[in-house]
Amino acid sequence: MGSAHDSVGGAAGRIPASGAADRIPAAMPVATAEDMRALGQRIAAALRAGDLIVLTGPLGAGKTTLVQGIGQGLDVRGPVTSPTFVIARVHPPLSGGPGLVHVDAYRLGSVAEVDDLDLDASLEDCVTVVEWGEGLVEELAADRLEITITMPGAGQPGEMRRVTVAGIGERWASAADPRVVPYP
Repeated sequence: MGSAHDSVGGAAGRIPASGAADRIPAAMPVATAEDMRALGQRIAAALRAGDLIVLTGPLGAGKTTLVQGIGQGLDVRGPVTSPTFVIARVHPPLSGGPGLVHVDAYRLGSVAEVDDLDLDASLEDCVTVVEWGEGLVEELAADRLEITITMPGAGQPGEMRRVTVAGIGERWASAADPRVVPYP
């Protein structure tokens, strides 16, 4: 078995990270926070300036942990922490890649409040990741990744998450790997 650096998905469903960096699993189980960060790094390998990611999932699902991995993969100034109270954080690049704009839209109630953040001003220069952005930020970009993290139902044991990635628009038409790893 490989380490989190050469595969993601935990013991229940390892997917090799080698191969085409722009291929992202369409759906997979993620067992640990380390695996979630490793998945974020793998996703970062496919990202470029101008990309928008919309993250959906319940409290405690691992959205910020995934963004930490994306930040590590993009090599941005950190630490990447939840921007819940500041709404948005900008993480400039440490190398030649794009920066990261990390937004938590949990406290935002309308598209107008999102518009007040002027996210479109930095969209072309950075990767923008919006937690709780479903229904609020889709109009920022025709092309985007929508990532949903689900957790086991009440009464089910374990911390296993299921991460589903959907590519929207021409940019992502062929980026999602057609393999779907079974959820344990």
